[in-house]
Amino acid sequence: MKVYAGMDPRLGLHEIVAHARRVEALGYDGLHVAETVHDALGVALLVAEHTTRLTVRTSVALAFTRSPTLTAYAAWDLSKFSQGRFQLGLGTQIRQNIEDRYGMPFGGDPLGRLRDYIGAVRAAFTSFRTGERPDYESAHYRVTRMQPYFNPGPDATTAVPPVYIGGVQRMACALGGEVADGFVTHPTNSNPLYLESVCRPGLAEGAARGRRALTDATFELVIGTQVITGSSPEAVRDERERQRRLLAFLYSTPAYRPTLELYGWGALGPQLRALIRDDRWEDLAAVLPDDVLDALVPCATFAALPDLLISRYAHLGQGIVVTPPGDPADDGEFGEVIAALRAA
Repeated sequence: MKVYAGMDPRLGLHEIVAHARRVEALGYDGLHVAETVHDALGVALLVAEHTTRLTVRTSVALAFTRSPTLTAYAAWDLSKFSQGRFQLGLGTQIRQNIEDRYGMPFGGDPLGRLRDYIGAVRAAFTSFRTGERPDYESAHYRVTRMQPYFNPGPDATTAVPPVYIGGVQRMACALGGEVADGFVTHPTNSNPLYLESVCRPGLAEGAARGRRALTDATFELVIGTQVITGSSPEAVRDERERQRRLLAFLYSTPAYRPTLELYGWGALGPQLRALIRDDRWEDLAAVLPDDVLDALVPCATFAALPDLLISRYAHLGQGIVVTPPGDPADDGEFGEVIAALRAA
């Protein structure tokens, strides 16, 4: 089982360098770079520069805020610079963020547009590899021009970056099974019930549509679960309350509710959203009860965590996200957690 680290999205650039080196020293397989308050592709370059072994994956960079060719240039450079350690994770985001935070048009049919976006990115990759002109036309994108002056190829030595997507709804999972090299689940929707009843069937449906087989050699399902852990029961208790507040905020977003609905907890979403509308941020955590938290988030001390995660997830995916503890003083013990998970 491959193990990937996340990072606090608010780390400064110098802190990101230290975090990446720490993650590599802990024995992780890779590091996920989110897109929140930094440019994901820029941070990925920084991580690649200051590590030697880690897979560096954007999880996820936003597709609709960039042209597919510009994304392809950056991904190609990152793969070349890192000697094949870069993986391009892409996602759509919600309309309000694309339009009102990024000032970009959202349009309709986001999954159809993402499919075409991936096709355009891969057409550019092929052009870079062969040196030939791309010839890609779809409902949403056309990439047909690449003069030699603008083409970094022909380049047969750079590893073509694998393309992952992230998502929640079954249709997004199906798109991953149809066209992607891997799929990363969202922290709000990584529970075994969701994986078994929504995600994996969706991936299989897409694979059948794309006439492909999803094997361990050709596809990776990365389980992006939240994890509540610590060196002692007291540390676990404190982390549990922090995670409760974070999940309460995330579940206020309608797109993240499939797992709540699977359990019959669909009414929680509107309750949380109403609190946010009223700026009652301090009341969010009180609405997310213990039974919801217990069902959705693995919770254990470092010593018990590997067995818990292996029993829950090893049969459901090829990779898992486990963010390292906040205190580097715990790294000696936590390194054993990572080693046990990688051996599973």
